[in-house]
Amino acid sequence: MSILIAFPLFAFLTIVQSVIVSRFPLLNGSTDLVLLTLIAWALQKRVRTAWHWCVIGGGMISYVSALPTGVPLGGYLLVVGMAQLLRRRVWQVPILAMLATTFLGTLLSQLISLLALSLVGASISILEAINLVILPSLLLNLLFSIPVFAIFSDMASWLYPEPLEV
Repeated sequence: MSILIAFPLFAFLTIVQSVIVSRFPLLNGSTDLVLLTLIAWALQKRVRTAWHWCVIGGGMISYVSALPTGVPLGGYLLVVGMAQLLRRRVWQVPILAMLATTFLGTLLSQLISLLALSLVGASISILEAINLVILPSLLLNLLFSIPVFAIFSDMASWLYPEPLEV
């Protein structure tokens, strides 16, 4: 059931991200709602569909993005893997895991995008990219990570209820 919900959800998030959120940048950085959603979903204990959601969301962003095909999907796959690893091995406090994964995941996905753009011949100053795009995007993602985590924690509880003890 949660895989079926992912299609309209990510279609909506992709539209909101590309049409509305991108119109309110901080310097040249903007919030990545799909990334935050994937991190929040991957950090939920009972969720087993994080990889499916990653492919769906990453595919939609890859389709509408100006980045080379598959670059957002590759970055999202690495970030979801990192979130799954943190959830299983390291932290039991999901809010801290959300903040840490958002921090590292934003840096990772933005650096992958920067690398891909430089490989296709875009002349981008690394220092300007860090100061004008990566750090503002990091700040915005950290700002929105807590509300996104709360929303998707509730959604996970709704889709995967706790078993009743008898």
